[in-house]
Amino acid sequence: MAGLKNPAPPPASVSALVRFQSFDLLATLVAVVRNDASVLFSNSALEDALGTSRRMIVGALLTDAFTEPFQLQNALEGASENEFAALRYDAWLKRTGYDPLPVHVIITRTEPADEIIVEMVPLEQQARQDREERLAEQAQTNKELIRNLAHEIKNPLGGIRGAAQLLEMEMESPELTEYTQVIIHEADRLQSLVDRLLAPHRRPHMVGDVNIHEVCERVRSLILAEFPKGLRVMRDYDISIPEFRGDREQLIQTVLNIAHNACQALVDRIAAGDAQLTFRSRVTRQITFGKQRYRLALELHVIDNGPGVPDSIKDRIFYPLVSGREGGSGLGLTLAQTFVQQHHGLIEVDSVPGRTDFKILIPLP
Repeated sequence: MAGLKNPAPPPASVSALVRFQSFDLLATLVAVVRNDASVLFSNSALEDALGTSRRMIVGALLTDAFTEPFQLQNALEGASENEFAALRYDAWLKRTGYDPLPVHVIITRTEPADEIIVEMVPLEQQARQDREERLAEQAQTNKELIRNLAHEIKNPLGGIRGAAQLLEMEMESPELTEYTQVIIHEADRLQSLVDRLLAPHRRPHMVGDVNIHEVCERVRSLILAEFPKGLRVMRDYDISIPEFRGDREQLIQTVLNIAHNACQALVDRIAAGDAQLTFRSRVTRQITFGKQRYRLALELHVIDNGPGVPDSIKDRIFYPLVSGREGGSGLGLTLAQTFVQQHHGLIEVDSVPGRTDFKILIPLP
């Protein structure tokens, strides 16, 4: 094991395993150590990060697992001498076969005084949590903005359309009615846009048993009907995924919006005959998102081999009216994120030229 030196580590005592077993439920890396940095307990997340078993970690010196061990040693000495109740700093954790992992270390003194909790939060995880928090706040702000804006637009829009109709009835020249028809047509188009903006807030949440693969198959049939040539739709399903409670129609619309956006980005590859869209379902365990820890979650990927999301909109792709396509409304992904958030989940995107992966995460029972 990288860094830790313990040729004959003693196994963790039963009492320590029982006392600290709740730490196994955490996504962060946790070790309970003595004042001399020897490990009393290591949780499962730390085992995974270090690439070794709890039996090898317990009894070893945790300081040996860091690229700069003196930082942890100084912190433990300060904690043992009651200089502080908690201390935070950034460090690098050694890993077998991998580059060092940047972590935010939190040292907490406990009772009895010779036991100290060392929590290590991977900085990439911290960045993800911060990003999720910003997305959730932005989604709520967008929701209120859209609802208020849509209501403000509806009233004058109806007046404009009605006035154009009355004006058309008074006109004697057929040529002039072309102008009123333009006004009526554009008013109807804006009304349709407003209705789409308000759709998630109007329709009640219809909860029932959902099989995610039935959702994917429905979307697959719709996509192939629209793009019958030049597109391969691949399926990579984990059929063990259980049904869960949710709104089937909302989830169909969510996956359809993402898949349809992907196909529009694949237009050149479809013309060339080598476009590919993949639906992949998996179960992920002990995952934290939306500031909450879940034992199980659905992980549904919609992957395409298109040009990727433009850099100019990557950070704003779920914002309303933001589109990377000429003539796009910029509402599809906003509605998809709203629908998934109503299922206590979220959508993430990872995109590079040649591969774009939209990942839908939804808690499972």
